[in-house]
Amino acid sequence: MNNTIINIENLTFEYNGHDVESVKALNKISLEIKKGSKTSIIGRNGSGKSTLAKAINALVLPTEGRVLVAGFDTRDEDRIWDIRKTAGMVFQNPDNQLVSAVVEDDLAFGPENIGVPPEQIRVRIRESLESVDMMEHIKMAPHMLSGGQKQRIAIAGVLAMHPDIIIFDEPTAMLDPEGRHEVMEIAAKLHKEGITILNITHFMEETLDSDRVIILDRGRIALDGTPAEVFSESEKLASLGLKLPFVIELANGLRAKGFDIPQGILDETALMEEICSLGGRHAG
Repeated sequence: MNNTIINIENLTFEYNGHDVESVKALNKISLEIKKGSKTSIIGRNGSGKSTLAKAINALVLPTEGRVLVAGFDTRDEDRIWDIRKTAGMVFQNPDNQLVSAVVEDDLAFGPENIGVPPEQIRVRIRESLESVDMMEHIKMAPHMLSGGQKQRIAIAGVLAMHPDIIIFDEPTAMLDPEGRHEVMEIAAKLHKEGITILNITHFMEETLDSDRVIILDRGRIALDGTPAEVFSESEKLASLGLKLPFVIELANGLRAKGFDIPQGILDETALMEEICSLGGRHAG
């Protein structure tokens, strides 16, 4: 059975300026995203990451090609709400996504606009806030919260729409390390619950628990594979102006010094265990 939830065929998107030449932000992109998967998309600034996210959410429409979300064509105006209910989007700046003066009202906004009955809205608000561990802030004003807490409220607002897909468009770019960790923990939790996650990021470490990593460069797919496969291409990554995640860089450095570190380690804890076991073997 085909469990593809996003199908992109020869997608080209061109920005047309009045005083400058048109720019192809995306150039003949083709890919399929499986339902329930977690995919990270990375690349330098200007590589087309955010444009791809907006194309999936029908915020921009293809210049050429097509984008299907759960079978709905983003060019079909009659299906825009179906697409945006299916694929919720969390933006870089949470302030741009918060619309009300009270957290509870903010979460009710989306479901109210699609005609969800009031009694169901109350249930969705409670469930969504519990999912992001923010129930105690239900009556607070969003502007009184920290950046990380605001982003969690923005995620809860998307969850209240009951999406099958959540697109994270660089949601941690404006957060401190603690806030970034909190948001990524929530993304991992939602993935385990069966939601399809598409994570657009420039933090390499945020990609390591993904099923798949796609690297964009100048609007095209430069690399596509599992984290282990993609991050084994260190020379290719360097040519694209990207650095390896720290844990992989450290493992590579230890191997270069003659230490017997297995390939494919993507987790700091696993690397530390290998280092400790090396020490034990040498001691013995």
